[in-house]
Amino acid sequence: MTAESGRATGRRETIRGAVAAGHPETAAAAAEVLADGGNAFDAVVAGLAASVVVEPALSSLGGGGFLVAHPVNGRPLVLDFFAQTPARAAPYDQRPLDFRPVLADFGTTTQEFHVGRAAAAVPGMIPGMCAIQRDLGRLPLARLLEPGIRLARDGVPLAALQAHIHTVIAPILLHTAEARAVFGDPADPARTQPAGHRLRLPALADTLDLLGREGERIARDGPVAEAIAALCADGGLLTGADCQRYRVLRHAPLDRGFRGARVLTNPPPSSGGALIAFGLALVEDEPAGESGPPPDPATLARIMRATGLARDESGLTWGADDARVEALLAEPMLARGRAALAGRAHKAGGTTHLSVLDAEGNAAACTVSNGEGCGHMVPGCGFMLNNMLGEEDLNPAGFFRWAPDTRVSSMMAPTLAERPDGTVMALGSGGSNRIRTALLQVLCRVLAADEPLVDAIAAPRLHVERDHLDLEPGFAAADVRACAEAFPDHRVWPEPSMFYGGVHAVARQADGTFEAAGDPRRGGAARLAEPS
Repeated sequence: MTAESGRATGRRETIRGAVAAGHPETAAAAAEVLADGGNAFDAVVAGLAASVVVEPALSSLGGGGFLVAHPVNGRPLVLDFFAQTPARAAPYDQRPLDFRPVLADFGTTTQEFHVGRAAAAVPGMIPGMCAIQRDLGRLPLARLLEPGIRLARDGVPLAALQAHIHTVIAPILLHTAEARAVFGDPADPARTQPAGHRLRLPALADTLDLLGREGERIARDGPVAEAIAALCADGGLLTGADCQRYRVLRHAPLDRGFRGARVLTNPPPSSGGALIAFGLALVEDEPAGESGPPPDPATLARIMRATGLARDESGLTWGADDARVEALLAEPMLARGRAALAGRAHKAGGTTHLSVLDAEGNAAACTVSNGEGCGHMVPGCGFMLNNMLGEEDLNPAGFFRWAPDTRVSSMMAPTLAERPDGTVMALGSGGSNRIRTALLQVLCRVLAADEPLVDAIAAPRLHVERDHLDLEPGFAAADVRACAEAFPDHRVWPEPSMFYGGVHAVARQADGTFEAAGDPRRGGAARLAEPS
């Protein structure tokens, strides 16, 4: 068995499972629970509880996400615990809303986000964690939260990647005095904490401890729900009734075939899974057919462009539902995508991912997000509320035009792939619009070229947005020339970047070998769990 921060391999006889995540402590918490007899879904809950401590700009009890699960003795399913719009639309009376723009500085460019109490949608993280444990786990919730509580009380040195993210969104993390007290540098409160600073979150530890003792009622009609309602009473839209009404949704996953494998991914209201399925269908139609190598980079870039056009034409830009996804994946739309290819004519997201497989055969892929955060800490609870209603990508029709009491659409696409020989893979990514292209490229490399996970994840990536192509370094010179010819508007980046997502994946091969790989672009970590 080998184990590194970004890669781990081992045999089933010696381990209880494999984990890949966005931080070493997130992976370690999940592996600890596996070693203690928990299953893959217990490990997901433990990993999520750790992630809200060590990845607080990406994962929060004030956010939400999706789990794609395949229990060994059951049907695959999706648990949707993403954010929900408030039951009341934005008031148009004289009461002002707390909603304002801030600029995030990415170094080479800036991006506008909107924050404030009115940017927050109803969070689903606590109900989601409880639903995963109740429906699919076997260890008590309090046991699953122990690693996260320990990390929050003792503190964890801020990882370099997390410190960088905090610097980028500093105007959000330093937006209020309460947030500055948590994320500000004690030596200079006008700056976020530097890498290596020990981040202690005692109020969050107390909240996790209370969650372990009292369960999800704390987020429905208990102290967390009351604190959220009190925070949003001044310029926000959420109420205690919104928290009481929130429910975790259960769906069948989007189920597609690719190169003999079964690919299970996120269905509506997520659009990311459908766009990955569309891209895989176009890859399958390439001259190499159903058994040849994956497309060359220039062809893959054209497939991405065709997918983006299909997203617009099917209406997915404005939100995902069953009818729009059906239209996207129907033969007429696929035919237009093929025609576009034949003619040859032509955001850093606050998201993280956790993949877990156990030795019993359970598989879990879970992606979560807090947006960038709304700038306000939930009083007394130790976490920041999301800003999903202030995300321009999630509100294409304009701010405050959302339908009340509905799920916010998302690009998140946790995914499972199952081969006929019994090989199973769980993967997912952060990265906003780059999620679908990052996962498409890794799936093609693993399922079409049989590359090991670690190589498929480390390989250079590209991304197409409208007619603009971005490429990481590392492609062959001939491929770069072909891409440049096909996309005159292009940029070759000087080094790999978190812009291209962070794919954290695990696989269990037919012979029982486990493989886990975390994406170095986003601080990825991999762990194998040995019996305790």
